[in-house]
Amino acid sequence: MVPQDSGTVAIRNILTRLCKRSGLSSDRLRTTEIDVKPLLELPAVRRYAESEGIDPAEAVLPVVRELARKLGPTNRVIADAELTLGLLRETDCTGIDFDQLYAADLGERRAYLTDNWRGLHEAVAAEHIPPAPTVRSLRATPERRAFTALAGLLALDSGYPAVGVEAATAPLNSGAAGVVTVVGEAVIYHIYRVDDIPRAGAAIAGRFDDHPGGKGLNRAIAAARLGLRVRLACAIGDDAGGRRILDLLRGEHVDHSLIRTVTDAPTPVSAMMVTRTGTAALITATDQRIRIDPRDLALHDALATSDVVILTFGGQPIEMVERVLELIRQMPNPPLLVVHPAPRVEQPQYLIPYFGVIDYLIGTRAELADLLPATFSGYDATDARRDFDTDTAPRLRALGVATVCAIEGFACTVRSDDVNLDIARSPVALLEESPGAQAAFAAALAYRLITTGRTAERRDFEWATAAMAATQSFGDISGAMPTLHDIDRIANLESRKVARPHAG
Repeated sequence: MVPQDSGTVAIRNILTRLCKRSGLSSDRLRTTEIDVKPLLELPAVRRYAESEGIDPAEAVLPVVRELARKLGPTNRVIADAELTLGLLRETDCTGIDFDQLYAADLGERRAYLTDNWRGLHEAVAAEHIPPAPTVRSLRATPERRAFTALAGLLALDSGYPAVGVEAATAPLNSGAAGVVTVVGEAVIYHIYRVDDIPRAGAAIAGRFDDHPGGKGLNRAIAAARLGLRVRLACAIGDDAGGRRILDLLRGEHVDHSLIRTVTDAPTPVSAMMVTRTGTAALITATDQRIRIDPRDLALHDALATSDVVILTFGGQPIEMVERVLELIRQMPNPPLLVVHPAPRVEQPQYLIPYFGVIDYLIGTRAELADLLPATFSGYDATDARRDFDTDTAPRLRALGVATVCAIEGFACTVRSDDVNLDIARSPVALLEESPGAQAAFAAALAYRLITTGRTAERRDFEWATAAMAATQSFGDISGAMPTLHDIDRIANLESRKVARPHAG
């Protein structure tokens, strides 16, 4: 998350409250019951009031309007409409109903903003237009980000007008729902479609294709498809496979500045066999040269400015996993951490000191059980795979994991102090499994965490479970990642089964 000081937060809260009714005006500042003194005493406001010989209440609107022009397109559009700044009246654009955009009622302004999202962005020449929010989701993260960015400009003690601060307050493509950093592998999948996994010594017919993939890449693209601002941290080779991966990420609007290109090593290749039921078997081959540097300062900055971090063990040596967990543990205001513990790392007991920073641990029952090695006294990993509730989940939670999520077969089981759920598979899940289901679940959960601004509840896990059913495919895994519309369509089916609270 973008660092915020108390001054920025105070100004943001005032601006947010001033949005109500007809928006920001000098008359509103003089008559409101809101404590606007911190806003009136801002150095930028005082200097402008003195230079123009006017009252500070009259200086606020022109100062806010000037600084709002420096925001990124989405933040600017939101602040302009909700505070009724009138910035778009100055543009040479047609088709905008200014009476509705700057209506006297905040609800009407929000509705017009969401209904005309693309047109308003085009009016400010936005290069990247994030997916249009609903009025409900607009009121969460997008508004908070817009007013945090504007408050950051106002709170700067550098005089008026402020210059060159937009990059510091709006990292990545401004205006999307939130920032997610994914740490995980990117590979080229060699995909073999077969009727069944062949037995030893057998030869069967199949179909072959190859696509960019990997646990990190799939999750990054899944999150980007939902309108989140996404960075992927991984390593690739300086070869045709690496170039394919970078081209795909650019096309999906995923930030690839944290990707390390290794000149003397090939991009990893994984072989995957996908059966007619959607179940898959994977063969991975690692190269120790294909790894990111755990000492990379840019990685630390990326983690610190994220709303959610998604960490997968795929392609990562254990020291890299430890480094990421340690960096997050040291942060005073850490991002939410979602972890997928696969494939299994050797000696997972070394990760136990970091379990307390994991907010959501997501995997199959077998993957989760593998975090609890058989070397633990009195513990048998085989038993844990058979009984998630009496072995795996309680042990992981006792070691500090906040929420344990077992997902397989398009169903989800959740155990935490506050949530105990058994969510059945969607009625539209016609296959037994899908190779991209776990990636879609993690991204959908991250989206809900960011846009609701709270810990996940039953409806959030239900929505993420619906995302798994939206990925049913046999080949291009990253290409099967769903959009918001895809997930909503499945989640809103009247025939969807209701989650059953666990009796234990």
